Amino acid sequence: MSEPRAVLVTGASRGIGRAIATAFAHQGDRVAVHVRSVVDEGGVLRRDEGASKGEAMRDSLPGEGHALVVGDLGDADQAAGLPAAAEEALGAPVTVLVNNAGIATTPALAHPPATTDPLEWQRSWEDYLRINTLGTAMVTHAMTRRLVELGLPGRVITIGTRGVHRGEPEYPAYAASKAALHSMDASLAVALAPRGIAVATVAPGFVDTERVADRLDSPAGDAIRADSPFGRVGRPEEVASAVLWLASSDAQWASGATIDLNGASHLRP
Repeated sequence: MSEPRAVLVTGASRGIGRAIATAFAHQGDRVAVHVRSVVDEGGVLRRDEGASKGEAMRDSLPGEGHALVVGDLGDADQAAGLPAAAEEALGAPVTVLVNNAGIATTPALAHPPATTDPLEWQRSWEDYLRINTLGTAMVTHAMTRRLVELGLPGRVITIGTRGVHRGEPEYPAYAASKAALHSMDASLAVALAPRGIAVATVAPGFVDTERVADRLDSPAGDAIRADSPFGRVGRPEEVASAVLWLASSDAQWASGATIDLNGASHLRP
């Protein structure tokens, strides 16, 4: 790589996002580590545990010139402002965006259709679509519009999910929110190719992160690992490796693709 690029990784303080940010930093890029903000009752932005983790993450990255950007993807204005904040902090326009942040699946967020009451069902859809879909769409639009304005090529890679294709019976709103992003990436890949901007999606299966450690350590862990014929779950570094390749100069022809990273736990035609 000739010159370091300005890279924005959303949701980068832990798990998959942390691995992705670290991988870019290791190859010499300058990374804006994004974490979610918290607003108190008076409307004043305050620091939270995520911001502290984000600072520690930024400071742990190899190389120099990395930054921390704070914003809530659940707020459309804050989401749209992230690329500009990253550009200001890094001193250069963001040419690589990795959409990783969002609400995932935890037992507390389960909303199976047969047993979920109407208000909880509505709330689940509103939260997943507002944060995962609209928030990510706003970040992406702001970043790509800036590249078009400057006449610069770029890369957008979104972290989707195996659940888009296999289904998430306990979390249908989550699967739908991610399916919208898969579709968005396909549309943007066509629309932005004439501008030199390549867009692709990575769809992991179950990945071993801090968030799911208790599930893997529980009696359900063996069944989760047995989902793949390899007898294990994915590693964050494996997702990061795919993202790094998609962001490389060799991968422009993969624009519009969805790369399945699920250890053959679900095969598409």
